[in-house]
Amino acid sequence: MCSVAFEHAESIKVLIAAGNFTSAIGLLRLQYEAFTRAMWLFYAASDIVVSKLMADLTQENAKKAQQLPMLSEMLKKLEGKAPKVAFDQLLEFREYQWKPLSSYIHGGIHVVQRNGKGYPVPLLSQLIKSSNGVSIMVGMLLIIIANDITNSGTIPIIQREYLDCLPDIKLNTYT
Repeated sequence: MCSVAFEHAESIKVLIAAGNFTSAIGLLRLQYEAFTRAMWLFYAASDIVVSKLMADLTQENAKKAQQLPMLSEMLKKLEGKAPKVAFDQLLEFREYQWKPLSSYIHGGIHVVQRNGKGYPVPLLSQLIKSSNGVSIMVGMLLIIIANDITNSGTIPIIQREYLDCLPDIKLNTYT
C-alpha cells in the first residue's frame, strides 16, 4: 500500500503537468486512503486480514477480501495502536481535506466550479504540497516497517531541506 501511495503521488504530478487538474486532485484522496490502509495493515489489521490481501487474485479470494473496513473504521482501529503523531496527522488531513476531496470524487460543487472556472495556481501548489506531505508520512512508515535504524533520521532532514515543497508541519514531529 505504501507503493500504491507513492504511485498516486507521482501520478498527481504527471496529471498536473498534463493539465488534468481535476483528476490530480481526486488522486490525493486515493493517496491518503492508500497510506491509511498501509498504517492500518501494519498497526491494527489481524494476520487473517493481511493474508486475505496477500492471497493470489482469484474470484474466491477477491470475494473474501471485500470485507475490509472503510476509512472511518480503520481510523478507529488505529487509535492507540499507531504512533500518536502519525495518527494525529491522519486525523488532521481528514478534518481539513476530506470534504473538498470527496466533492472531486463525487462530482460536487468543488469539481463543478473549478472545472468550469479554472484552478488557481495556489490551489495546485497546495495540492502538490499536501501530496508531498503524505509521501513524507509514507516514507516514515517504510522506515518503521523495515526497522531501518540507519535511516530513522532521514525524514526530518528531508523535511528541513524541502520546507517550501511541504505543507506546514512541525519539524520536531519525527525527531
